[in-house]
Amino acid sequence: MPSRAASASWPDFVLGFCISSLTALAWLSLWWWGQSPSGHLLMHGARHVAQGAGNVWYYGAMVVAGWTLMTVAMMLPTATPLLLMFRRMVSAKTNGGVLVGLVVLGYLSVWAVFGIAVQLANRAAQAIPGSADISGTWLPSTVILAAAGVYQFTPLKYACLDKCRTPLSFLMSRWQGRSELAEAFRLGIDHGLFCVGCCWSLMLLMFVVEMGNLGWMLLLGIIMAVEKNFAWGRRISAPLGIVLLGWAAVEVWRGVA
Repeated sequence: MPSRAASASWPDFVLGFCISSLTALAWLSLWWWGQSPSGHLLMHGARHVAQGAGNVWYYGAMVVAGWTLMTVAMMLPTATPLLLMFRRMVSAKTNGGVLVGLVVLGYLSVWAVFGIAVQLANRAAQAIPGSADISGTWLPSTVILAAAGVYQFTPLKYACLDKCRTPLSFLMSRWQGRSELAEAFRLGIDHGLFCVGCCWSLMLLMFVVEMGNLGWMLLLGIIMAVEKNFAWGRRISAPLGIVLLGWAAVEVWRGVA
């Protein structure tokens, strides 16, 4: 019978391998989906929403599935430092793997709820009379770009980034080890909420470039990982905001020219 220490051991490289495998599988799934006849379900425009009007539940399920895959591909890697640190905190526990899994589940659940809310808002907006005409213009993308640019300078953005960049203090303030399963899930939810607070505006840029665009997904994923996990990542926040506002201005110029 293996000792408690041996059975509880779950080295960092195993967790890293699991995260890498899930991430790679999500990227591969998105690529395959984008090449399939159902690739339009990864898009957001009025024409794509109209294509799903015949089967609302199927369309909704597929859109949520696409958003969840995108979340795993783009956002799960950014939570790796916290997950590794938490793994070390619970390494002596026989259910350490389960606890880490619950943190991941809580984290992804928050992003899934955010994605559902965004998709419902998008569908409601597309249902407004005349919205089909507006969605094909420069206005929606300009609003998203301008909102993302402005948010880069807000105190809330920096407060959420500070929480994400200090995983040890984040864990110490939330992990008591009393009701382990519930605490682990709640810890994932809390981290997900701060992560959404950091990155929601950048994730909405996928409505500008389309959710199935893997190149933009990769670029945005790298930017968000740098912002969240590196001390010097704060230095790119303001320049990124300027770039986004400049992009919005270009969209306006192109739209009215």
